[in-house]
Amino acid sequence: MEKENNLTILYEDNHVIVVLKPQNVPTQGDSSGDVDLLSMVKEYVKEKYDKPGEAFVGLVHRLDRPTGGVMVFAKTSKAASRLAEQMKEGMFEKRYLAVVVGTPRDRQARLTHYLKKDEKNNTVTVVPAAIEGAKRAELVYHVLECIPSMSLVDIKLITGRSHQARVQMQKIGTPIFGDVRYGGDTLAKGHNLALWAYELRFYHPVNKTPMVFVAYPPTEKTPWKFFAIERHVNLVAPRS
Repeated sequence: MEKENNLTILYEDNHVIVVLKPQNVPTQGDSSGDVDLLSMVKEYVKEKYDKPGEAFVGLVHRLDRPTGGVMVFAKTSKAASRLAEQMKEGMFEKRYLAVVVGTPRDRQARLTHYLKKDEKNNTVTVVPAAIEGAKRAELVYHVLECIPSMSLVDIKLITGRSHQARVQMQKIGTPIFGDVRYGGDTLAKGHNLALWAYELRFYHPVNKTPMVFVAYPPTEKTPWKFFAIERHVNLVAPRS
C-alpha cells in the first residue's frame, strides 16, 4: 500500500491503478465543486510520470459519495474498454460490507427490485417494473453477525444502480446505519454511512490474470467497532 498526499494506492501498473476511496469524497466532479477522486488520481498520474496536459484516467465504475472502499481506474483507453466489457459480462465483482439497522428476516437472500432515480433531488425509489425509467436492480446479501439493534451484512451487487444497496436494504426494513437519506440514522446521528466496498475482483485487462483486492472498513469507528470484521473478511493479497 502506498500513500501519495491524500491518495491511498493499493496497486498500480502500466494499465490500471487501484485506490482506496475515502468516504464523503465524490467519485467524479459534481455540482458541489468538492475535490473528487478521479481528479486526484489524474493529478497523481500527471505528476508521477511528468505528463504534459491532462493525464488519461478512465472511470470504470463508481461509488456513492458517502461510500468508501476499493476502486480501480484505467490508465489506458484499451484497459478502460476491456474492464467495461468485463462489467457487462459479469466478470467484474464488487462486494460490500454494511451495518444495517435491525436484522433482516432472512439470513441470506437475493433481492430484485426496480428502481427509479429522481435526478433533481438525488434520491432513488422502488417502483413497479412498468414505470418509465425504472431499472432492474439485483443483489445478494448474507447476514454475518448480529448484535442488539444492528447486523453486519455482506452484499454482492449483481447490477450497479445508483444508491442500490441503500435503497434495497431499506425496502426490506433494514436501512444502512448512518444513512440520513434512507432512514438509517434512527440509532444515532452524525456517523458516516456504514457501507464499504471491501472487495473487488476482475481480470487484468491485458494479461488476464485474476486480480483480487480487499480493504477493511474503519474498524475503530462506530458502528464497525462493534463487530468482528477481521473474523468475517479473509484478507487476500493483491496479485499481479
